[in-house]
Amino acid sequence: MNLPVFFYELPVLLDGLAPLDEDTSRHVIQVLRKKMGDQLLITDGRGHLWRTHIQDDYKKKATVKVDELILSTPPPRKITIAISLVKNNSRFEWFLEKATEIGVTHIIPLLCERTEKQHFRYERMKAILISAMLQSQQVWLPELSEPQPYSQLMAADLYEKKFIAHCDKAPKILPISGGSGNSSSILLIGPEGDFTSLEVKQALAEGYQAVTLGDTRLRTETAGIVGATLLKFSGFA
Repeated sequence: MNLPVFFYELPVLLDGLAPLDEDTSRHVIQVLRKKMGDQLLITDGRGHLWRTHIQDDYKKKATVKVDELILSTPPPRKITIAISLVKNNSRFEWFLEKATEIGVTHIIPLLCERTEKQHFRYERMKAILISAMLQSQQVWLPELSEPQPYSQLMAADLYEKKFIAHCDKAPKILPISGGSGNSSSILLIGPEGDFTSLEVKQALAEGYQAVTLGDTRLRTETAGIVGATLLKFSGFA
């Protein structure tokens, strides 16, 4: 992808016209100084990549014409990180950015017993995912859930491989593996102060495996990135 890539959430039809929103139009026309006929790429974050050219270079509502649709198959392995919100929003936003770059497919903000409740601005968080997707030249946007109570997640049984990383001295396995083929896996990351003993017991009772992410104690967002990396790039890929 040598051409600039932009996010376009509305459906686009081959040979159709796609009006860009005002912010994107301004960036394309005023910042990048693109003109009529110049090419750019747009994606909806659902595996579609359209090669287009600028049909109307109006700076507040530019329009592009679709020349080609390039389809991308979804990632074969589904990797979900369920991670507690943290007191410092900027640290959680950093996690979202890096997890997207790594290729995590689903992020669930968790509300645990020790989670310090934070105002979750969904649209801002989604914008961070979109920016990271475009920067890393991907066309699949991670699914982002609204904050979910820990007990609600325990009631769901949607994953083939289930892991929980915690700081308790109970036995843990290493390395963590995301499996192979079309497998799906989830890793739980606790809040500052870790999961409670009861939360760990609940997870183990639901079939989660306790895992270690190394010999040092990690911040919540760092643990999320380490876990995501191990799941994504394990030798079982």
